[in-house]
Amino acid sequence: MTTSHRILVLNGPNLNLLGTRQPHLYGAETLADVEARCRAVAEETGARIDFHQSNHEGVLIDLVQTARTDFDAVVINPGGYTHTSIALMDALLAIDTPVVEVHVTNVHRREEFRRHSYVSLAATAVFAGAGLDGYEFAIRHLVRLLAAAPRTSTPDAPRAARPSAPASAAPGVASITRLAR
Repeated sequence: MTTSHRILVLNGPNLNLLGTRQPHLYGAETLADVEARCRAVAEETGARIDFHQSNHEGVLIDLVQTARTDFDAVVINPGGYTHTSIALMDALLAIDTPVVEVHVTNVHRREEFRRHSYVSLAATAVFAGAGLDGYEFAIRHLVRLLAAAPRTSTPDAPRAARPSAPASAAPGVASITRLAR
């Protein structure tokens, strides 16, 4: 039987401006293009996604908290909250589900303040500098990770009834960066 993994895709502040804000850094594709790409990968892999963007920290935290029972994994591009939000990090740590952090640009080649991520402390993996492909990489990574984890309930049962990601996936943060951008 094919199972459908539920993945929450979150986008933080200013990502609604993709395609118009600093296209030399972020490219010409819009957030709607990102969502279409994510939905295509989800359909291809048999996953189901919920896609959201908010400029408000509390809204993102509320959405993260739904992952405790409603989702198997989270993909998050926290935008500027990457470097500032301990509250978002705490929410991600509290959900006990795999989290992949995504950044369109290689944050390690940008300003010094962008090189620190609170969110990475809660992430299973990080994709930075791969452009919008990072979202696709994140979904594919999570589908493989979830497929490898034993499942003890049906796809529609609350997430809390299923085991979390294997312990081997959580200790380190995998970071993939592309040198160009």
